[in-house]
Amino acid sequence: MSVSTPAGDQRRPSVVSTGKKAPAGSAKSSTSGKSATTDKSGSGSARKGTTGGGKGGGTGKGGGGKGPRKPITPVKVSQGRNWGPIALFVVVGVLAAGIVGYGAYAAFQGSRSWEDRASDISGIVNYREKDPSLTQGGQHVQGKVQYTVTPPVGGQHNQDWQNCMGDVYDAPIASEHAVHSLEHGAIWITYRPDLPKEQVDKLAAKVRGTEKMLMSPFDGLDKPISLQAWGYQLKVDNADDSRIDQFIKTLRVNASVEGPTALCAQGITATGTEPRNLQQPSTEQPMQQQGG
Repeated sequence: MSVSTPAGDQRRPSVVSTGKKAPAGSAKSSTSGKSATTDKSGSGSARKGTTGGGKGGGTGKGGGGKGPRKPITPVKVSQGRNWGPIALFVVVGVLAAGIVGYGAYAAFQGSRSWEDRASDISGIVNYREKDPSLTQGGQHVQGKVQYTVTPPVGGQHNQDWQNCMGDVYDAPIASEHAVHSLEHGAIWITYRPDLPKEQVDKLAAKVRGTEKMLMSPFDGLDKPISLQAWGYQLKVDNADDSRIDQFIKTLRVNASVEGPTALCAQGITATGTEPRNLQQPSTEQPMQQQGG
């Protein structure tokens, strides 16, 4: 209920609100919040801004004309970078690059001749170029031969080769038989007799069970270990030198001047520095008659 004061036209009417809400479903519920005022003429006027559903101060849930609530700004949570997938990607990339690089290197190496690969071995001596006379003739002779290179890498030799089927000899052998084995593509590993057993065992592991390989002690070496192929020599200080494997891989069979099918079996198996002949005729005798 609203009560207007008797002040006349000069004063604005005072409004007293009963505070009661209109019943739900009332046809005039939308205007129940309005206050009626009476002037002298007795006509009522509705004040704006007092409706329950208007745009005035009654629109806020808490009332009091505070207006619409400001939207809440979402809080952004900062997260650190996940390095796990990044590290995995980098590792995979490095491995892939390594595989591709190794494949390219292997393909390049495979396209090179064994002579070129042999020339890459540090410290190797190529007597085929240095002194071609040592390796041009492989005549078969009887008795001892005076070699100018120690241990010898080629030249005249006995008609019978030293057995080179991965044989490890524990005593010196005749150079005249060993040189014939070199002619067949074998690698002959020699070492000082006083080389420590551990070193000897490492060398023997590279020889045993491998065709076109033989090994024996050799007196008077100027280096602890010396490797020979036909026309090539490499001297090293210990059995852990990686060049030993390089030498074997590059020159075994390849250095043969009689082809890869030249025999290493059925040769001399005895030790001793004096050359000797097999009891039976040499299987290479027919080749000897043809200048082999």
